[in-house]
Amino acid sequence: MTIRPLLAPLFTLSLLLGAPAVLAAPPGDFTAIYQVTQDGAPMGEATVRLHASGHGEWTFSKDIKGTAGLAAMLGASDRESSSFRWKGDVPEAISYDYRLNTGIKNKQRHLRVDWPKHQVTVEEGKGVQTYPTSPGMVERNTLPLALGLALRDGQRQVVLPVAVRQQVQTQHFAVTGKETVKVPAGSFTAMRVERTDADRGFSAWYVPARYPLPVKLSQHDGGNMEMQLVSFTRP
Repeated sequence: MTIRPLLAPLFTLSLLLGAPAVLAAPPGDFTAIYQVTQDGAPMGEATVRLHASGHGEWTFSKDIKGTAGLAAMLGASDRESSSFRWKGDVPEAISYDYRLNTGIKNKQRHLRVDWPKHQVTVEEGKGVQTYPTSPGMVERNTLPLALGLALRDGQRQVVLPVAVRQQVQTQHFAVTGKETVKVPAGSFTAMRVERTDADRGFSAWYVPARYPLPVKLSQHDGGNMEMQLVSFTRP
């Protein structure tokens, strides 16, 4: 059993498709707590944080800890941490670190962006990959934040370059409708978002007027896992 990054495979954003001329300000510091389930059974809790780290850079992190079932027995934990700078409403990548720890498996990935040299370097224990950067590039951890801000700014067809393991990948997402969603944080009329350029078995529900992150997301690629918002707080 593994804990996969849940917010990652979903999202990309771009100001290329119908972005408004004037954007709202990016969000300030916040902390969001999610309930994590697998195959409908409680598995853990996720804590997502955004905070200013100084010198024009920001840190966005997600920590998932196993609190029930096999995940708790193994002491499983999953951490993603990103450093970025705002480019309009886009969290343009500077670095990304991922660590998965269980009693039987450990995994790491480190991504660094050298903007003066226009180069991305990725290392995950299988050698080092390098490839060119793309302006406005995000990575897997900051995708949900990027998408939420795009929706807040009025976009319904969203595209963004995403730094993955071997290249910058252009990903496409679209609002497919509105649905009533009940999560521990409350009941919401939410926008349902799907990836449209690939079948990733992923759906996410946003209330962009209230939160920059999804209130619920469901991932079926590699396991039926779901996250539901419990609380969202600002300092």
